[in-house]
Amino acid sequence: MSLRVVLEVAERRAFASALDWPGWSRAGKTPEEALQALLDYSDRYARVARRAKVAFSPPATLRGLTVVERLRGGGGTEFGVPSEPAAAEDDPLSARDLKRLVGLLGAAWATFDAAAAGAQGIELRLGPRGGGRQVPKMVDHVREAEAAYVHQLGTKVADRGMSELRRDFVETLIARAEARDLARPNKVKRPWGPRYAARRSAWHALDHAWEIEDRTPG
Repeated sequence: MSLRVVLEVAERRAFASALDWPGWSRAGKTPEEALQALLDYSDRYARVARRAKVAFSPPATLRGLTVVERLRGGGGTEFGVPSEPAAAEDDPLSARDLKRLVGLLGAAWATFDAAAAGAQGIELRLGPRGGGRQVPKMVDHVREAEAAYVHQLGTKVADRGMSELRRDFVETLIARAEARDLARPNKVKRPWGPRYAARRSAWHALDHAWEIEDRTPG
């Protein structure tokens, strides 16, 4: 298949994100490195697609990638976050596409949950500079990020657990996609669109899921 990709490029880091596959986003020092990293992770993302029961046939080479947008990255990009929405993500979602998006997002969340549960009680290897969160703190970090993402979608956030936050996220995402009023709107000035919100949340969950897998001893 031809894979639609958006590139987000800053001075020292670039992100390549597959527009039709939320969470399949990888970084590199250059755009070329980011595109190669994206392709290198196709096998790992294939497990996410299988979990969502969505057919997945990634391209075999870089020639199968089509860069449809190149975005100017900023401080968030340099920090290591795909933080710029693409214009293509403003496109409306059909009922079928919305169901697919929510399914892939849920599969990304489930991939993180499975990785965290599988490493419960295990001390993860430290990073190359001796750092890195252990699993309990990583779970807390992901939950806090989900609360921020719900807020950015435009919904007021209470002190809630992960499952409740995800339910709020999906309900808000669907309401935004269907142009319905939100049950608990907040006053965020520039709310995220459904496609970018799903891409960002799925990327964050998978990035930490794969980190756990890579740092688990044995």
